[in-house]
Amino acid sequence: MERIYQYILQEHLQHDRQMVFLAGPRQVGKTTISRTAASLTQQLIYLNWDYEEDQQLILAGPQAILNHYHLLVPQALRPILIFDEIHKLKRWRNYLKGFYDKYTELMHFIVTGSAKLDIYRRSGDSLMGRYFPYRVHPLSVAELKRTIPADGDIQLPQPLATDLFTALIQFGGFPEPFTRQNKPFYQRWNKLRSEQLFQLDIRELTRIHELAQMQLLASILKRQAGELINYSSLAKLVRVSADTIQVWINTLQSFYYCFEIKPWRKNITRSLIKQPKIYLWNWADGEDIGARHENMIASHLLKAVHLWEDRGLGEYGLYFLRDKEKREVDFLVTKNNRPWFLVEVKSQDTHSVSENLYYFQKQTQALHAFQVVIGMPYREIDCFEYHTPIIVPALTFLSQLV
Repeated sequence: MERIYQYILQEHLQHDRQMVFLAGPRQVGKTTISRTAASLTQQLIYLNWDYEEDQQLILAGPQAILNHYHLLVPQALRPILIFDEIHKLKRWRNYLKGFYDKYTELMHFIVTGSAKLDIYRRSGDSLMGRYFPYRVHPLSVAELKRTIPADGDIQLPQPLATDLFTALIQFGGFPEPFTRQNKPFYQRWNKLRSEQLFQLDIRELTRIHELAQMQLLASILKRQAGELINYSSLAKLVRVSADTIQVWINTLQSFYYCFEIKPWRKNITRSLIKQPKIYLWNWADGEDIGARHENMIASHLLKAVHLWEDRGLGEYGLYFLRDKEKREVDFLVTKNNRPWFLVEVKSQDTHSVSENLYYFQKQTQALHAFQVVIGMPYREIDCFEYHTPIIVPALTFLSQLV
């Protein structure tokens, strides 16, 4: 299956010297995407930290890798060296820094991982300026229609077959279960993925020992997708402190189990101050169908925001709106720190626009306001031509993103 990230990866390797960092959840397709770079070189080298033979070669140092693959002889098409899961190596960033600084003229570097790759970007980063990150997301409506991104952020709509849209809701956007579209296979795949997350990734890379309680927290968050996070309430259910809950949720985010969306406060009278909402990377894990619909839209919006930023189109953000009178709109997308468009999600058409869309569009001065309906048939309209709040099919709206 062709992915939009293949085009972005190849574009990067043809024009930029920095290392490529592909980060995202397990089984989202990072390794497959990285291997498509073979079309740009005569020598593609793949080293996976989880393979004992590769691990020994990595530990032997850059010179050992260069000698093993005869990389000290310059080539017309530069070799491409892929490091998979190298974040499990102690001081992996310093390892890459030394390797890259000394040998960047001889080869391209691709680094992939299911955790940790961007955790340290907030503070001092020894790799600053040496890599560009690309956050790999599950499949989306727009990606199922086109794998070459538009020059800008918004694209013209394209229809997607209804059965593919239904499969995306039911099985999620991870490539293998989406392609198989088989419920027993999905259940086995999802169980194995959960075991790998807790028994391999989190056990190996953190100092958290209470994995059973952490798994309990994850199962509770699954049922609370789309709700405000109440740390005290979760602490009572899991029988740990509220501070521990916060640390564990941050850890689950680092390993791409879930993500937070924070409230937008600027220009909002009596806005909600702190509490974020939680969503799952695998929206098919959601048990309530209405919450799953909202989660799927949240995931599509987060993918768009990340990809627009990673391609250098500007600064984008994803928020929600809620005030102390409990007026709420599901999502606000910002562009260069200004409100751009609002999204309210509905499973079925109610034939009337939510009053909260009107209220918060006036408060934020957002350019667009959409009531996005999951069960509404596709319509051939450009949603972004309208500035007043409108009702739009999810199939149309999502096809205009990425």
